[in-house]
Amino acid sequence: MRPRKFSPEKIILKLREAEVLISQGMDVPEASRQVGVSRQTFYRWRKEYGGMRVDQARRLKNLEKENMRLKHIVADKELDLQILKETLSLESKNF
Repeated sequence: MRPRKFSPEKIILKLREAEVLISQGMDVPEASRQVGVSRQTFYRWRKEYGGMRVDQARRLKNLEKENMRLKHIVADKELDLQILKETLSLESKNF
């Protein structure tokens, strides 16, 4: 996966800049081109970050990172549990 070119803070600033241009009568393709992104990127960013403040975006990213970390922990514990169950079932068959 490619590294991200823009941080959430920069994305929000670019979205605000584009929204100002749009409110001044510029169309979306021209406004997105003016801020240096494609129209598709503009819409994707607006869907994900629309209406957010910079601190909210930062918190969202931190929560997503923490959620991913916790999912990995749960997956590791589930794997350990499956190994233990398999080991117990093999031992009970040997007796």
